[in-house]
Amino acid sequence: DGSYRQNRLNLTTLLVQPVSAVLAKKLVSLPEDAVQKDRCIPLQMPATGKKIISLNIQSVTTYKTISNVIGYLKGTVFPDRYVIIGSHHNSLNTYGGQEWASSTAIITAFIQALMLKVKRGWRPDRTIVFCSWGGTSFGNIGSYEWAEDLKRVLQRNVVAYVSLHNPVRGNSTLHPVASPSLQQLATESQSFNCVEKTKCPGSNVSSVQIQGDSDYFINHLGVPATQFSYEDIKTSENSSFLSEALFPVHTTKTEELDPSFSLHETIAKLTGQVTLQIANEPVLPFNALDIALEVQNSLKGDEVDVPQLLAVASRLRDTTELFQSDEMRPANDPKERAPIRVRMLNDVLQSLEKSFLVHRAPPGLYR
Repeated sequence: DGSYRQNRLNLTTLLVQPVSAVLAKKLVSLPEDAVQKDRCIPLQMPATGKKIISLNIQSVTTYKTISNVIGYLKGTVFPDRYVIIGSHHNSLNTYGGQEWASSTAIITAFIQALMLKVKRGWRPDRTIVFCSWGGTSFGNIGSYEWAEDLKRVLQRNVVAYVSLHNPVRGNSTLHPVASPSLQQLATESQSFNCVEKTKCPGSNVSSVQIQGDSDYFINHLGVPATQFSYEDIKTSENSSFLSEALFPVHTTKTEELDPSFSLHETIAKLTGQVTLQIANEPVLPFNALDIALEVQNSLKGDEVDVPQLLAVASRLRDTTELFQSDEMRPANDPKERAPIRVRMLNDVLQSLEKSFLVHRAPPGLYR
């Protein structure tokens, strides 16, 4: 009662139960002893005999209220420009380990540190919005509904989203992820603090879309996003890519991953440094050239080799190089900085990634 089915041509009429990638591999792969270790075998059903699959679904439909917790620290110079830092809390989900605890602990520590500065009279230039989302495990419901309700305001005013989704999921490798325009800032920030025992590669920055509540901001609003997290390469290979489906699996406790909480401290410092740089620098620390390079790299090796498209990408790179040398360089010099020009320049930088949103696109294709 109360649920509905959308009538669209591209939606199946069958009920579908999401399963994890790990389970799917077990169901449709060849036995381990039949696979040569040095070869990559495509997923396929075994040739001999039938495989009977029994799927026990224990879903219970109930009505629940999902709540977000939103707070903000108003900026003094550009109060109508927002830097969002997003975490999530454990609302209804009884599975999923303690990823929400790490997320909540880090954003709480960051707020406490900021309030010490606020009590001494400090304020950021841009408004910082602190968001703790509910319903993350059920498809990012809290962030999706909130952002959709405020879509016009957010698309005009949000300059960046800093994510704290599951920040400590391992203890071996620091893994920064960033949208193209924030890649340079993420690379520079991670080099300032590395914990012993962990690998901190110099340029391990990826523009892969970030999982979790940043999805709506990245794909529907075109907001640049970044995230720092610790991972284990071995465990990440077995993780599920379906964040909206619930799988009760054994998860390592936070105390076992990071007994001294030094990894949490590092993520808090990195996240805080990036947030404050975006909130305080007169000119937004975005790199237009990285967007053009990302476009060119995406077109390399494409089967559809369209000369016109490659030519446009080349012109985009030339334009961004001129933009950074002729427009951004003078604005970064306090002697040549004019407030009106800085405001215009920031509006351009803020809108760069929004240019790649696909309007009236089929579901799943946003950028």
